[in-house]
Amino acid sequence: MKDGHVHTAFCPHGTNDTIDDYILRALQLGYSEITFAEHAPLPEGFSDPTPLKDSAMKLDDLAAYFTTIAEAKKKYEGKITINTGFEIDFIEGFEDRTTTFLNKFGSFIDDAVLSVHFLKNKAGSYDCLDYSPDHFGEMINSYGSVEQVHRHYYQTVMKSILADLGPYKPKRIGHMTLANKFRLKYPLSKECSIEILGILDKVADLGYELDYNGAGTAKPLCRDPYPPKWVISEANKRNIRLVYGSDAHQAKELGQGLEFMDKGCFR
Repeated sequence: MKDGHVHTAFCPHGTNDTIDDYILRALQLGYSEITFAEHAPLPEGFSDPTPLKDSAMKLDDLAAYFTTIAEAKKKYEGKITINTGFEIDFIEGFEDRTTTFLNKFGSFIDDAVLSVHFLKNKAGSYDCLDYSPDHFGEMINSYGSVEQVHRHYYQTVMKSILADLGPYKPKRIGHMTLANKFRLKYPLSKECSIEILGILDKVADLGYELDYNGAGTAKPLCRDPYPPKWVISEANKRNIRLVYGSDAHQAKELGQGLEFMDKGCFR
């Protein structure tokens, strides 16, 4: 059992739970491998659009982050495989600076996820897609419809897949249907199936992986994994490898969503 997407106390919007808290819970759940994929520092020059500016860890915390996980590797050697990782944000317009970061720190990481949280809007500023239901509603008004928000999200995910971010670019795409986070409040009249299938085709062509993310099952306005069952079925048709990720931001969230997931879909 591998969990390829776990956050830590280094996340400003996360928890005070220690790495030991996470590992002990992982062992209780029977994990054999865990990736701490903390939100990497946002690129230089990018202004976090969230009110609390807490979307990612601070650059000054990197050394402590690497040290903390290295110590855990030694402490729990032989009991569980622990990976040092990042969740890297793809931010349109900041590809070069993201590449610079990856080139500098990529040799320190074992595993990583590439995700989209921020969308560049028509005004040239950025929206955090998953910040809150109210902000998502404001995005709908700005973009013109809920379908337009979803479409723009998937177009940005495709850009992340196609982007040249250097040799340390993550090859696993995080929560590819994150636009569904508030789907029960803002339902789609028509699924963006063309965009989604296009993403799956490109993921398959490049030999990338998908984050099979359980966090959506715990979100009260989603109650579905990212991606949902029909997308998983299409991914399986394309022999795309799926890696379970709890996307836990506290130790008690490890394993979330597993009860929704068909173990036979993993490759």
